[in-house]
Amino acid sequence: MAGWLTVLKLVPWQEVITNAPKVVDAATRLWKTTARKAPTEASVPVPATHEGGAGERPELAALQAQLVAADGAITELRQQMADSSRLIRELAAQNEQLVTRVEALRVRVLWLIVIVVVLALAGAVHWLRLPA
Repeated sequence: MAGWLTVLKLVPWQEVITNAPKVVDAATRLWKTTARKAPTEASVPVPATHEGGAGERPELAALQAQLVAADGAITELRQQMADSSRLIRELAAQNEQLVTRVEALRVRVLWLIVIVVVLALAGAVHWLRLPA
């Protein structure tokens, strides 16, 4: 438990609180950018084979197969990028909510400290006034 407290004390909370809106804005821009980019179909035309069939040019068939595989990999990577940017956007929003709640708790703790100090001082004054 003490390890977590040490870690929490090392976090520069003022910077986290200050930068939370910037993180959300950046994540939103990233999401909008990746969401706009729709996966495209392969733009390289497949040349027609001669009368001899595909057996005549095996290297062309191999290149076409590689092109189809690369196009599939690009489509998959685009989907992963969109998923990642969606996750980043959601994490940034959650981070902003967390920072807002931590800030509210910090203010409450400060108020509680002030109340406790005032009550302690009032108790001390009352105790000192009691006849011996």
